[in-house]
Amino acid sequence: MKAFVFPGQGAQFTGMGKDLFDQYDWAKDLFAQADDIMGFKISEIMFSGSTDDLKRTDITQPAVFIHSVAVARSLGDSFRPDMVAGHSLGEFSALAAAGILSFEDGLRLVRARADAMQKCCEKVPGTMAAIIGLDDARIAEICSQLSGKGMVVVPANYNSPGQVVISGEAEAVAAACPLMTEAGAKRALPLTVGGAFHSPLMTPAKDELREAIDKTPFSKGLCPIYQNVDAKPHTDPDEIRQNLITQLNSPVLWTQSVLNMIADGAEEFTECGPGTVLTGLIGRIRKSLA
Repeated sequence: MKAFVFPGQGAQFTGMGKDLFDQYDWAKDLFAQADDIMGFKISEIMFSGSTDDLKRTDITQPAVFIHSVAVARSLGDSFRPDMVAGHSLGEFSALAAAGILSFEDGLRLVRARADAMQKCCEKVPGTMAAIIGLDDARIAEICSQLSGKGMVVVPANYNSPGQVVISGEAEAVAAACPLMTEAGAKRALPLTVGGAFHSPLMTPAKDELREAIDKTPFSKGLCPIYQNVDAKPHTDPDEIRQNLITQLNSPVLWTQSVLNMIADGAEEFTECGPGTVLTGLIGRIRKSLA
């Protein structure tokens, strides 16, 4: 069985999508449509914008979505998924590629999500850090201890065995990192991100996203999507809607999603979007089964 996966924020790079734009007429139309929906030439930022521009949440998320859907379309008849999944923002790309959302509606939702998250980022300084080589339960325990002291820090992304990203207030993440290394983590790496994604600091964005999602039509689509919040396959539009909202301040269960996809018969994984981050993570997840 074939699984197609879609990356999230962090995979962006200057020049993303330019090769598709130069090669395909349909891609020129797609980027023009995206510029129209966004109200500015996001294609120009993608093709030749500065790294700083591409790091902005309200630019990054639409850019990664546009590129990911374009990559899936470039596969033509080879894009025949038995299942799809996306990492955080990538869920929206997966939904659009699988026909559960239209490209236009997907981009509008991504824009609403990014704008809502950007507001949260500006309201409370937050950040994230990658914890390498420490047991998931120990990471959660340390976060819980700090939370008990009034600090906001939580496990946010379960990326692969031995790699979990924590998220929260900047001071709380800074306090957590040395505790992680003392507990046996090989590394605790602060990440250059715009905010504390998938943490309680994103909770105010949920109402804004819910309002946008409630106005958006969802279809059955080509196949199930394995969603971040529970790592399970979903086809029911109402369940998918609610999971997208819950995802904002809940952890991304990527390791668990991939394990469930493999258990359900996935043999071939294809990454659609900028970079190969997910391909690397899936490789590590598969090794853990050996």
